[in-house]
Amino acid sequence: MLASVVRYYGGVKLGAGGLVRAYTDSALEQAVRLPLIRQRQLQCLVPYPLEGRLRRLLQAADAQLLAVEHGTAVLFSFSIAESQCAALVASLNEACHGQLQWPDCR
Repeated sequence: MLASVVRYYGGVKLGAGGLVRAYTDSALEQAVRLPLIRQRQLQCLVPYPLEGRLRRLLQAADAQLLAVEHGTAVLFSFSIAESQCAALVASLNEACHGQLQWPDCR
């Protein structure tokens, strides 16, 4: 967990006890804890007619789109939770009818 407390000096010296209370009473009790989820980055190459379909599939899978490059085909770079990676790859391959290429399958 990472937390940062900033206190601006307003001309009043709090002393050691006052500083402890000021930092203890910070908003850490109200902080929302989020689990760490290991991500995997992937790239795939798709023909232009399938670009819209692939964008919708990635959005539906809650994948984070990192970059899109347009060349002779469309290169998508995205990340997804590692636990969902295999299922997403299989789903994309099926939806794109074998026209999807994985240039950097890690």
